Amino acid sequence: IAANVHHVKSFLNHTAYLSCHFSNSQKTDINNIIVFWQKDTGEVVHEVYLGQERHEHVDPKYINRTTMDMDKWTMRLLNVGIVDEGQYKCVIMHMDKGPKKLIHESECLLNITANYSQPEIAQLHTGELKPNENLNLSCSSSGGYPEPKQMIWLISSENITDRLIRHMDILQDAVTKLYNVTSKLNIPVPANTLTNISCLLHLGEHQGSLVSVPLVIEIQEEEMEQVKIFSFRVPDIVQHPIVSYCLAYLR
Repeated sequence: IAANVHHVKSFLNHTAYLSCHFSNSQKTDINNIIVFWQKDTGEVVHEVYLGQERHEHVDPKYINRTTMDMDKWTMRLLNVGIVDEGQYKCVIMHMDKGPKKLIHESECLLNITANYSQPEIAQLHTGELKPNENLNLSCSSSGGYPEPKQMIWLISSENITDRLIRHMDILQDAVTKLYNVTSKLNIPVPANTLTNISCLLHLGEHQGSLVSVPLVIEIQEEEMEQVKIFSFRVPDIVQHPIVSYCLAYLR
């Protein structure tokens, strides 16, 4: 019997529902049926023998973590972890007044998803920002799975947005198997314009993206400020009648 692979997704620490996709069109009595689930690693995950659950062949890591809905031919795998990701096979055999007969076989590929934290921008320098210096930033997100595709920096000013792709450092926890990611940005400090800087974590196809709270920067160069003050105040001083009198007296 050719095996059909069905894709199943579940969130970390939630319940995964793995179906045998068995219609039981012959209305076979479940008391004459053997059902067992096996992982691609060879471990027996669940077994129903002639209508009764059996545990002697089940791998210890799955004891008390699985139940079988015989009406829907679906196994529930509780509190799934990253290590539960993989391919599972459902095998159904009929046994009635004779040898066992394989009547159905199918496979499910289980993928686990864990939500990343919202990306967060941090400044890697201290003190006030000044024009003509470098702006050093990092953007980080943690606790997610699977590995994300990339992190993109978005720099917006005056209705123009630049997209910068920088190297993304990826660290996987040896125990939880969850990922932490960080990207760094080094650019000249924007001056004389309102600038929004955000970072966007692209999780992958059909998984969407996460974006940080924008960092807003607005810096005026000191020289430009002095020019503005000077250019606006001098005409006012010259036109004032008291100042005109003083200037005439000095002459």
